[in-house]
Amino acid sequence: MSEQHNSSNIYERFAQVTKQMKDLVDNMEQLQVQITEILEKNVELSIENEHLRQVIKQNQPRHSDDQLSGSRQNLKELYQQGFHVCSEYYGKRLAPNESCTFCLDAIFGHEQGVTK
Repeated sequence: MSEQHNSSNIYERFAQVTKQMKDLVDNMEQLQVQITEILEKNVELSIENEHLRQVIKQNQPRHSDDQLSGSRQNLKELYQQGFHVCSEYYGKRLAPNESCTFCLDAIFGHEQGVTK
């Protein structure tokens, strides 16, 4: 009888382990679905993020320093130091807090034949 009891105990344990394995496989499949969803969302957000970065980059005003030639950059530095760089008043001191449209046009105006 003891041998029969051991056999039924083994079958019960086997059935129990089999059920646990099936539960584990079900859990793994659910996790796989969730991971796939998360990875898909991550890729989608990465693409959207890159697109938004491009839109932001296109909409940001370009720095005028990047577009100025070396000679115009020098004129800009002189103007910032308080000197006129326009042909009308070249070399004369600017009054405190004075700005000169002619100087600004000389610096930022017709760069390489293109009006800004």
